[in-house]
Amino acid sequence: MATTRFTQLEVWKQSHQAVLDVYRLTRTFPGDERFMLVSQMRRAAVSVPANIAEGYGRRAPRDKARCYTISQGSNEELGYLLILARDLGYARDVEALSAALDAVGAMLRRLIDRTLENVDG
Repeated sequence: MATTRFTQLEVWKQSHQAVLDVYRLTRTFPGDERFMLVSQMRRAAVSVPANIAEGYGRRAPRDKARCYTISQGSNEELGYLLILARDLGYARDVEALSAALDAVGAMLRRLIDRTLENVDG
């Protein structure tokens, strides 16, 4: 079945769930991190599904792949910020969210590869 909306993409669904998880997680961070780590984590998290949605709406494969690649970078950034939050003692159980980000990253790599398969290089 062909997709007609970005919301049908499994990678978007999983990355959107990660955003919700990040928002829940960062609610408990210290107040002095509100404008630093909390803001950065939320920004990176939202960037992943937002750029998937933007890429889905692009017509040219290179434009699509560029948006998906930005998502991939934001996903990796979020992975690091999650490690930092854990190491600072702000978050304890990050394994499930970290695994979810790994899954999103793998799906994004496949999506980028498929998008660029038929582009003349």
